[in-house]
Amino acid sequence: MNRSVAIVAAAALAGAALIARPAAAANILTNPGFESGLSGWTCSATASAQAVSSPVHGGTKALQATPAGSDYARCQQTITVKPSTAYQLSAWVQGNYVFLGATGTGVNTSTWGAPGAAWTQLKTSFTTGASTTSVTVYVNGWYGQGAYYADDVVLDGPGGAPDTEPPTVPGNLTVGGATNTTLTASWSASTDNSGSVARYEISRDNGTPAAVTGTSHTATGLTPNTTYGFRVRACDAAGNCSAYTASVSGKTTNDTTPPPSDIRLAPYIDITMSTPSLVSAANATGVKTYTLAFALGDSTGCNPAWGGTIPIDDPRIINDVKALQAQGGQVVVASGGAQGPYLEHNCGTTASLLAAYKKVLDTVGTNHLDVDVEASIDVNKVNSALKQLQTERGTKISYTLRIQAQDYGLDPFSVQILQDAAAKGLNVLVNPMVMDFGGTGNWGDSMISAAQATLNQMKSIWPSKSDAELKRGLGVTPMIGKNDTGPVTTQADARKLRDWANANHLGFVGFWSVGRDNGGCPNGTVSPTCSGIAQSPYEFTGIFKGFTG
Repeated sequence: MNRSVAIVAAAALAGAALIARPAAAANILTNPGFESGLSGWTCSATASAQAVSSPVHGGTKALQATPAGSDYARCQQTITVKPSTAYQLSAWVQGNYVFLGATGTGVNTSTWGAPGAAWTQLKTSFTTGASTTSVTVYVNGWYGQGAYYADDVVLDGPGGAPDTEPPTVPGNLTVGGATNTTLTASWSASTDNSGSVARYEISRDNGTPAAVTGTSHTATGLTPNTTYGFRVRACDAAGNCSAYTASVSGKTTNDTTPPPSDIRLAPYIDITMSTPSLVSAANATGVKTYTLAFALGDSTGCNPAWGGTIPIDDPRIINDVKALQAQGGQVVVASGGAQGPYLEHNCGTTASLLAAYKKVLDTVGTNHLDVDVEASIDVNKVNSALKQLQTERGTKISYTLRIQAQDYGLDPFSVQILQDAAAKGLNVLVNPMVMDFGGTGNWGDSMISAAQATLNQMKSIWPSKSDAELKRGLGVTPMIGKNDTGPVTTQADARKLRDWANANHLGFVGFWSVGRDNGGCPNGTVSPTCSGIAQSPYEFTGIFKGFTG
């Protein structure tokens, strides 16, 4: 081969290699560096969000947003994407706690950092599902952590075609669950060509619609003995909305009798211990409602057992429960707890977990379930099982959750659990464990502060609920006497918490535990069989018996 031919051949090969190299993906976000202010972004109402000229990572502007109260100060935008496609998401951030993520049909990814005053890049990635055509990218801070900054947000990947097709009309609209002042509308989920129904809009008596993310909505503040009509439509992330359903009516009640199945006070009892029995505690105190701890998975996996070792139909336990019920009492079954093995872990599918829950409730003869989360769980699986259980049986469900600090309320993972529950339309009582956290000053005041912080978080998760509804959906569960990490709940602290719960008309009070409610070890010992402080037998039960809701 002569030299000129070789040069031409080499150039051709180089050109071919250049063509074969994959093209760099484009950033498909609108205004990713906030050079045009907040154009393209939607920020929460209380975020005080703005584009600032300092500090910036690139260009001349960056986002500054400040969490206020129980708000995260989230800024987000919805982007059209392609199904079955890989995307990379990144942003440069500053602040005490900053979160970056994306949500959509089959997409739920997030990452976070605590970079302080130094620009740090957060990165995450995801692959869209076969029917995913849009995702919502977001950045936010955290409660009480001051302003955060974000700049040069990048979503690398191909954009999709605009969506102009609305979802299908919701089906099977029904109205029920009547009380004197509430009605609950439920419907079947719509489908959308993009695979994502962003929200439903429900209108009462042809009035201004309320936006909800699940497939049910409880209308509050209604007049007793009155008929109301409801209709609902579905909307996707691109703003396309279906036609409304036909109107369906329901009528509120005119009843002053409280629901008989409503349990307001239920101290926890370690049912794996033979004493005290439910009946002996009830006879001694007059309290006839208790929470049984804990229904766990046995050695075979997804089979419920008390403490993971005692058969769920153990005669001692079941006979004790039946005897209490014969006296007019009732129990709540608690799963989870501090030890495990959780049913929520051992049961690998929604269906198997649902079956395990049903087995426990049927064996015990109750329709009250408490899920105590002190470890990681598959949030979608658990909430899906609970939603199906509640839909089928009307089961009363509570989440007992961890407190991170008295002024900050529930920890971030607990908040995530409740956000998912709200999105699924699952009705839960939120029961913070006001124990074993970093309180300062008077311990009674610290417990109340933690409960109030939880209530503030609930306002953000369920913004359409009234203050009275939110308080009725809140419980408190302290640890009597000496706590594991040092704080001591005295009788005076218990009275202070009880009085606050009464004044705010909370929905539930419990405590850990009946087996500790005695003065058997007044020397500061942390024990499952005594409170560690001087007290009379069942003194704390007597104090909390004064909770009237």
